Amino acid sequence: MAVLLALLSSVMWGSSDFLGGLRSRIRPAMAVVGGSQLCGLIAIALVALVTGAWHGDAGWVGWAVAAGLSGTGGLVCFYAALAAGTMGVVSPIAALGAVVPVIIGIVSGERPSALSVTGLVVALLGAVLASGPELRGGAGARPVGLAALAGVGFGLALVFIERGARFDSVMTLTGMRVTSVAVFAVVAISLRSIGGLRPSDVVPLAVVGLGDVGANLLYALATQRGLLSITAVVGSLYPVVTVLLARFVLHERLARIQQIGVGAALVGVALVALGRV
Repeated sequence: MAVLLALLSSVMWGSSDFLGGLRSRIRPAMAVVGGSQLCGLIAIALVALVTGAWHGDAGWVGWAVAAGLSGTGGLVCFYAALAAGTMGVVSPIAALGAVVPVIIGIVSGERPSALSVTGLVVALLGAVLASGPELRGGAGARPVGLAALAGVGFGLALVFIERGARFDSVMTLTGMRVTSVAVFAVVAISLRSIGGLRPSDVVPLAVVGLGDVGANLLYALATQRGLLSITAVVGSLYPVVTVLLARFVLHERLARIQQIGVGAALVGVALVALGRV
């Protein structure tokens, strides 16, 4: 069940990142992330209110704030890098952020089976290859640096979400969204850049925000049913989804290395699942 939930979260993350990347090409990345985060906050806050989750243990607060700060920083860097038109550089580097929770999970005492470890390596390699890494030519220091920062931010956010979910998954995500929206509000006011969005952006940003918070919730639930080192990698296969959407929606051709990557990611997930049996 943990692997399935993590896999579903990667599908939702990949879809929302694809839509967010498209929108950031015509609107400021800061506005796109801030608007989508606000939509996500409204949705998860309603869930917390309806379920009464806010009455529980407050041990999630610190982890939620940390997740919000790291995740927000990662999203801004990711969208800004995508807007530069270097998806072949951005996605594979950002995908390597999954290594962060793997290392932390193993250091914390997790011991996945040999078959699962093999599957993790194959799946992560597949995610990188599916992104169509640019193996030739200069990509520029800016998109590479932004992608690396995005990966670290995403990786740390995965760890912090898992820690907060030990107390309450819904409230951890609520606190995470409150933090991210507050950060964007402060930045927007200080830079006097509150504008940038139009009424026509509401629906697209709502879809991106709901997809992102939904993916976070599925991932949080997955971490409470399986090892962090496994769920983090499976949940980080979103580049595969992003590139497949680009193929079928934008009609972009998949290079041979991307086809191999998609296949490797699927094989990796299968090995992880078998290793959990």
